[in-house]
Amino acid sequence: MPARALIAETVHGFDALEAQAGRIMSVFVDAGHEFVAPAALQPAGVFLDCIGETLRARTYIFTDPGGAELCLRPDLTVPTCRLHLERQPSAGTPARYCYNGVAFRYQPAGATAAHPREFRQAGIEDIGLRPGVTLEAADARCLGLVLEAIAEAGLPRERLHVRTGDLALGQAMLAAVDMPRRWRERLLGLFGRPEAFHAELARLSTTPGSHAAHLPVELCAALAATHDTPTAIADRTAIVAAHLEARGLEPIGARSLDELAASLAALARDGVSRPLDARASAAIERYVAIHCPLADVPCELAKLAAAFDLDIRAAIEAVERRIAVLRTAGVDVARAEFSGEFGRALAYYTGFVFEVGVPGEPATSPIAGGGRYDRLLKVCGAPVDVPAVGAAIHTERLLSAVRGGQR
Repeated sequence: MPARALIAETVHGFDALEAQAGRIMSVFVDAGHEFVAPAALQPAGVFLDCIGETLRARTYIFTDPGGAELCLRPDLTVPTCRLHLERQPSAGTPARYCYNGVAFRYQPAGATAAHPREFRQAGIEDIGLRPGVTLEAADARCLGLVLEAIAEAGLPRERLHVRTGDLALGQAMLAAVDMPRRWRERLLGLFGRPEAFHAELARLSTTPGSHAAHLPVELCAALAATHDTPTAIADRTAIVAAHLEARGLEPIGARSLDELAASLAALARDGVSRPLDARASAAIERYVAIHCPLADVPCELAKLAAAFDLDIRAAIEAVERRIAVLRTAGVDVARAEFSGEFGRALAYYTGFVFEVGVPGEPATSPIAGGGRYDRLLKVCGAPVDVPAVGAAIHTERLLSAVRGGQR
């Protein structure tokens, strides 16, 4: 292609993307969200603390000449939370923000049109809970606004596929069966990674100590005896530090020494733990196997609770409330899908999560995604946990889908 034509095509594509983003932003601003532009360069530490191991390895991290460890933002939710706390250190007043900017992620399989290293996100964040608004209503409002913005950008709702999950529901399910707390946290962190989830559940149900077999016996014994009190946490870190020093080793990778010690202590405790009860394992497998229209979830959960004598009534009632407000927000809950094993790659989500895609396109390339993240603000520096929900639209993918529908 001649250089002049290539330049014209590039400018046309950029103009189309900006025009689309403008339509999206108009929906968000009209709904009461303040437009903000968080910095692209961010302190690396907060991202490493909250985004999870999957995205840690995909975040561009570097040290500036002054020695500060920085990163190119892999998403815009954390930067928006940090901006909110710069304005309100106590995070005491609810606020709604929207943004349109670039994010950066390393692509292990190589950059493609659907998965570039640099991409744009147009999104919203709803931080804090306003008087009279329930968590479920805030969740429904978020998803409803995203669907409205996508439609305004040219992709009708009838062309969209909405996939949902609920980490709070998964947590309630795991809490209803008897197992160590560390196992609950480990399994909860694997929602959204079905193969890893089922493999870990199988291991805990058969040989929970298998991952500790490679650890030195004396290190295992010392760590297994520690607990989760502040003093014991410091002790186990000291035990691991002494073990590494004695062998001339240094911790490598993104984990801190405290994180490494916590992980090794958990493995050591697994080495002296009994396998997960077969009935408990079967109940969890039954839950993650739920795959049905969102409208049918309360019925499926009631059947599960009856079959395994589980006390998850409060969680079922929360799902019923969310379905009711989603209907009010214009979401077709009979068409929206629910999957018990569905989660998202970012580890900071804590409740209702969703992705919006186009049928026929890979599930790994959603047009939009988001959910509830009630603990992220505290990780970013707030004095207490703050309820929050948000979502982002991958605008390049949206433009591609709109153009595909016009052919």
